[in-house]
Amino acid sequence: MTHKHLAQYNIIRLKDELDSPIIKEFKDFLAPVNLLAEESDGFIWRLKDESGESATDLETPYEDKLIFVNMSVWENYESLSEYTYKTVHSYFLKSRKKWSNEIEGHKAVLWYIEKGHIPTISEAKEKLDLFNQKGASPKAFGMSEVYDEWGLKYKK
Repeated sequence: MTHKHLAQYNIIRLKDELDSPIIKEFKDFLAPVNLLAEESDGFIWRLKDESGESATDLETPYEDKLIFVNMSVWENYESLSEYTYKTVHSYFLKSRKKWSNEIEGHKAVLWYIEKGHIPTISEAKEKLDLFNQKGASPKAFGMSEVYDEWGLKYKK
């Protein structure tokens, strides 16, 4: 039985504005991929703008307006991993270079939150910054070096 939920935050620097032909495939599949997440086992919550569809119109803490943010909360690592790597989402993960430019450092971070807590973009950016500055720890880590909710290294 888990006492906490797993939050994930990731960023991508798009090659162009969302209405650009270069970004069309990415933009066209945002809604279906987001819906798939919401229908996945273990899904709790995801960041949305006022449209309720995506998070593309949200104010972010980045000066670069081509940085797109994504954040969600899951019951556990297994649920997030299943969605990330074993659904159509994996295609977009593997194809991200079509739509995005490289960003220095980690682009995604995971951390545990109390059940019922909804993380803010500011909180998420702090976790990503911590991960980039200090490396993986129970407070901020990535999909390749995972910790459990008690701070122990997760055995995949």
